[in-house]
Amino acid sequence: MAGPDDGYIFRSRKGVNKPISRVQAYNILKAAADRAGLDIAIGTHTLRKTFGYQLHAKGIDITRIMKIFGHSSEAQTLRYIGITAEEIEAAYEAIEM
Repeated sequence: MAGPDDGYIFRSRKGVNKPISRVQAYNILKAAADRAGLDIAIGTHTLRKTFGYQLHAKGIDITRIMKIFGHSSEAQTLRYIGITAEEIEAAYEAIEM
């Protein structure tokens, strides 16, 4: 686990003050999904996109999510997290203005 000063959740055993690699993170995640009996494609990118989707679902402003991901536009972020034009339209229709 990470030390108090290095800023990493999972520290590599291969070097001081370095995180685990993306490949190692994927291997850990994939093994956990296999043990849980999940028969789906899953990876670190899946977690990133799900994180963004959940932020949006909780009402976090899309501009903040855009900045977290380093995207250049709100439209790019909405596409990235899987929010479609139809879902946006349905949200407007739900409030019946």
